[in-house]
Amino acid sequence: MALNLDDIRGLFEAHGQLAYSGEPVTQLEHALQSGALAESEGAAEELVAAAFLHDLGHLLNRQGETPTARGIDDLHQYFALPFLRPVLPEAVLEPIRLHVDAKRCLCAIDAAYFGKLSVDSVRSLELQGGIFTDDEAQVFLKKPFAEDALRLRRWDDLAKEANRATPDLDHYLNLVSRVMERHAAM
Repeated sequence: MALNLDDIRGLFEAHGQLAYSGEPVTQLEHALQSGALAESEGAAEELVAAAFLHDLGHLLNRQGETPTARGIDDLHQYFALPFLRPVLPEAVLEPIRLHVDAKRCLCAIDAAYFGKLSVDSVRSLELQGGIFTDDEAQVFLKKPFAEDALRLRRWDDLAKEANRATPDLDHYLNLVSRVMERHAAM
């Protein structure tokens, strides 16, 4: 079953106020901030949509607050893909699918990156397989959409600021709608 815009709105309206894994923002605030950071860097609409939707899997596969504290990896990077694949292009889906591995890669290739991770991101890193080896990082970097996933990951890490001003939910749903319409026309 594909998610349409009303379904996505419903998920954010019903569950967007859930805390974002021990961070000072809600799931909705995190999504809006991620999208806003992508827009502020002039990302293509497909990548902005990916930034906005990258954690939708948390809303579809709710495991309670801070599941990593209980040793749970909810595999959120994969969970939403079957619901989004019929309506969105690979330029949205692949950065979402790869954003967890992008964290693992950045820890391997950027000496300062690990030290900037939040407590929950460090805990989830271990549950998600830990830091890539040099060889694993090189394989990752050659994948289609790897660069977009790295960009998304950095926005993800920054999108945890309490009370940051962002465009609203409708702004990003309209953007996702445009991306869906272009995809349907292909």
